[in-house]
Amino acid sequence: MLIDDTSSEIFDELYKVTKEHTHNKKEAHKIMKDLIKVAIKIGILYRNNKFSQEEVVIVEKFRKKLNQTAMTIVSFYEVEYTFDKNVLSKLLHECKDLVHELVQRHLTPRTHGRINHVFNHFANVEFLSTLYSLDGDCRPNLKRICEGINKLLDEKVL
Repeated sequence: MLIDDTSSEIFDELYKVTKEHTHNKKEAHKIMKDLIKVAIKIGILYRNNKFSQEEVVIVEKFRKKLNQTAMTIVSFYEVEYTFDKNVLSKLLHECKDLVHELVQRHLTPRTHGRINHVFNHFANVEFLSTLYSLDGDCRPNLKRICEGINKLLDEKVL
C-alpha cells in the first residue's frame, strides 16, 4: 500500500537473500522491518516539508549517492568479474552516513539504531560476497533485484 510493486519485489528478494545468509528467519524479518520503517519515516518527513534548506541539500546528496550505488549494484551483476565487495560496502556506508546526517534532528536514537542495523547488514562484505557469488544460491535473487533496480532507474525513481 505504501510502496510501489517494483520496490516491493526488490524487498521480497532482499528478504530471501537475507534469510539465506543469516539462516535466521526472525533476524531477516527484523532487518526488512527496520528498512521499511526508516524509509517510511524519511518519506513522511520529506512529504511534509520537515527538512531545512541544509537538510534538503543532504537529501540531494543522498539521492545522488543512492543512484550511484544502484548503478554499481547492477553493473557488478551485469559485468562478470567486476564485483568488488569493498567498493560496494563503502558506497552503502556512505549512504548510511548521509541518512544519519539527514535525520539527526528528527528521529530518535532508536531509529538511528535501525539505520545502522539495516546498512551494516547490507554493507557487510560477507553478505555481499554471498549475494554476488557466481555459482551461489542467491544468483537468481540478485538477477531479480537488479531487474527491479534497472526498472526504478529507468523510471527515474532512483
